[in-house]
Amino acid sequence: MPASSAAEKLEAGEAERANTSFARDQLKAIIERIERLEEEKKATSDDIRDVYAEAKGNGFDVKALRTIVRLRKMDTDERREQEAVLETYMHALGMAQ
Repeated sequence: MPASSAAEKLEAGEAERANTSFARDQLKAIIERIERLEEEKKATSDDIRDVYAEAKGNGFDVKALRTIVRLRKMDTDERREQEAVLETYMHALGMAQ
């Protein structure tokens, strides 16, 4: 086996180990970021739950609050369309006056 061939194989092996090490470190960093974000998401969810509990304690209807929050997230046209469909169905069922 020529010396250059052995040296090339050694360099290729070192490069592969470096790439594997880099990929492992990158994967670990990604997983840790996801875990941090999941913790933040849980903390945010807990905060939102606390705000709803506070609102309920002050006499507000939590179901109505959740509906308003959902509606405010919608595009105006989308919200109007949904309200029109709801109104149409209510008329068809004799629920609207």
